Amino acid sequence: MNIVKFVFNPIQENTYLLWDESLECIIIDAGNCSAGEDSRLTEFIAKYGLKPVMAVNTHGHFDHIMGVNYLKQTFGVKFALSSKDEYLRATAQQSCAMFGIAAVVDVPEIDIDLDSVESIKFGNTELMVIKTPGHTPGGVALYEPQSKQLFTGDTLFRESIGRTDLPGGEYGTIIRSILTNIITLGDEVTVYPGHGEKTTIGHESLYNPFVVEAINGEINY
Repeated sequence: MNIVKFVFNPIQENTYLLWDESLECIIIDAGNCSAGEDSRLTEFIAKYGLKPVMAVNTHGHFDHIMGVNYLKQTFGVKFALSSKDEYLRATAQQSCAMFGIAAVVDVPEIDIDLDSVESIKFGNTELMVIKTPGHTPGGVALYEPQSKQLFTGDTLFRESIGRTDLPGGEYGTIIRSILTNIITLGDEVTVYPGHGEKTTIGHESLYNPFVVEAINGEINY
C-alpha cells in the first residue's frame, strides 16, 4: 500500500492518499479548501493514473472534510463517515466561520456509515474500521494489519492526543479508546495522525505524557 501526505488548509491538517497495485485510491480526511490545494491533489492523482473511489473520514470536524465535496464532484467518490458525527457534517460551515476561516464548506450526505461497517475496501486493500470516540462521538481509526499502518485522525498524535474541550469530546472516553483500541495493536504499528508527524505506538507508549500517565494508573479515566 502506497501513502502520500498532503498538508492542507489554515489548520494544517493531514490529508492522506492511499493506493495499491490496482491503482484504485482513497483519500483519508480530505482537507483541501482552495483552488491551489484542489489542483495539488488532482495533479498527483493524474500523474500516477490513480482512480479515486472513496473519501473516508476519521471524524467530522470541518478541517478534515472541507475537500469532500470537491472530490465527489470531480471523481464521483463515495463519502464515508460515522453517522455519530452527522451533526458536525451538517454544521461544518458554521464551525469554519467560528474559527475565522472564510471558506465555503458544502459537505455532501454520508454514503457509507462507518459506525455500521467493520472495514472498507479499495482495490486489493482492506482497512479495518476501529471505533475511537472521545475527540468526537463518531471518531474512528483506519488500520491496515499486514503493513501495520494506522490512521488515527485527531485521536492520537505524536506525543499528544486530540482536544476534548469541543462539543462531543470527552477526556475519559478518548483515553479509553487509545488504551483499549489503539495501544493494543502493538508497538511496531506506524501511526499517521490528523496533524503533525507520524509516529509509532511504541514511541507513544513511552513518550506520550497522556498515554503514559494512563498506563501507569496516574489518572482516573
